[in-house]
Amino acid sequence: MKVLLFTGLGALFFSYYWDDNFDPASLQGARVLLTGASAGVGEELAYHYARLGSHLVLTAHTEALLQKVVGNCRKLGAPKVFYIAADMASPEVPERVVQFALDKLGGLDYLVLNHLGATPAGSRSRSVQATRWLMQVNFLSYVQLTSLALPSLTDSKGSLVVVSSLLGQVPTSFSRPYSAAKFALDGFFGSLRRELDVQDVNVAITMCVLGLRDRASPAEGVRGVTRAKAAPGPKAALAVIRGGATRAPGVFYPWRFRLLCLLRGWLPHPRAWFIRQELNVTAAAAA
Repeated sequence: MKVLLFTGLGALFFSYYWDDNFDPASLQGARVLLTGASAGVGEELAYHYARLGSHLVLTAHTEALLQKVVGNCRKLGAPKVFYIAADMASPEVPERVVQFALDKLGGLDYLVLNHLGATPAGSRSRSVQATRWLMQVNFLSYVQLTSLALPSLTDSKGSLVVVSSLLGQVPTSFSRPYSAAKFALDGFFGSLRRELDVQDVNVAITMCVLGLRDRASPAEGVRGVTRAKAAPGPKAALAVIRGGATRAPGVFYPWRFRLLCLLRGWLPHPRAWFIRQELNVTAAAAA
């Protein structure tokens, strides 16, 4: 009976993930503002959009890395690509970034929010100061960017694509500030989606639940603490793009994360033994 149940669930999730009517041509000429574009999934997102012929404004903290990504995007065929280096820890930066994108592209069809900040696991990440910093970078800047870009997205009937984490759905040990910011994203954008529906505003919101990202700072921050493997950047990025282009409400990569989120409702208080299978508790306690 259990085998049949899980087989049926697997088939359901497989069909949900692949039956998305994705048309790559729909992204040709699309105006995209992409944050966190200098490494990891964000870099791969930039390359996919470039191949598909989108017009891009890229932003991230490190200008040298951004310049490299911009050069690669041009080689891949992006008709227009601009960049602006920006530190989302500064509250005044989101307005500057959105205005830059509007000036360069004349409007927006997609706002893809992918930037994040991460601190090492352990006691340093649990300080009040670290929590404030993480909330500004990983939550409040998302709110600011969304509020500033929403009028343009409303005019274009565009899409908001929010790259989040499994830790915004299922809490785990030694990740309190990071997980809090990701849970806040889920609450904010879930509420905004309902408000837009009530007001008959045709702006789609796609929430993307990803695992650890390869070649990005979060994976380094928990290296040696979690036994989870990072998701392949190109494949995760393509899943995000497909979801945004088809205006899907949610993307889970890998797809089994959807099952984990459902299981959380059935097993809200996992046993300590189960948690220890995913964590190197000795390393986390020593951090």
